[in-house]
Amino acid sequence: MKKISLVALIEAAFFAVIAVVLDLLPAITIAPAVTISFSMVPIFILAFRWGFRVSLISGFLWGILQLVTGDFYFLSVLQFLIEYFIAFAFIGFAGLFHPIIQKSLQKGKKLSVSVWVVVAIFVGSLARYFWHFVAGVIFWGDYAPEGTSPVMYSLIVNGLAMLGAAVLCSIVLVILISASNRLIMKKGNSSLTTQ
Repeated sequence: MKKISLVALIEAAFFAVIAVVLDLLPAITIAPAVTISFSMVPIFILAFRWGFRVSLISGFLWGILQLVTGDFYFLSVLQFLIEYFIAFAFIGFAGLFHPIIQKSLQKGKKLSVSVWVVVAIFVGSLARYFWHFVAGVIFWGDYAPEGTSPVMYSLIVNGLAMLGAAVLCSIVLVILISASNRLIMKKGNSSLTTQ
């Protein structure tokens, strides 16, 4: 397994902070429990630049930084771990598409880059919101409207949030990448590495 470069780790930390700042901006509120924002964009940028491991680390850091801002809900230790550490880290699954996105960039295939970016965003969003769905069923099920099963309630609430965030992030990133694909282009290999 390759070492992660120091530059990649610095970017992971920096982009996690940017995600926190974007998360502090007002979000689109569809319902009391459903908000949509583009705060995952920095983690997706890392996923496309560096791949799975770096974006997983950055998402994990973003989850930890939620503690600093006080922007979290705590019902139990397990709920907190699932919804903040695991779910946020799983945004990094968008990085599985890093090789094909980088290859499309090198070949100058703009449409292919855009298509794979959107696919990767949906995969990363689905990976994150799967864990929110699980936590919703287990921990938030008591808040479901009377007569609604916790599974259906969590699926609707987290499904709407996932779809909205994925669409918004896709729009933002396709526009940004169309304007400057250097944003996601992997930089040359750095000699500074860490284990």
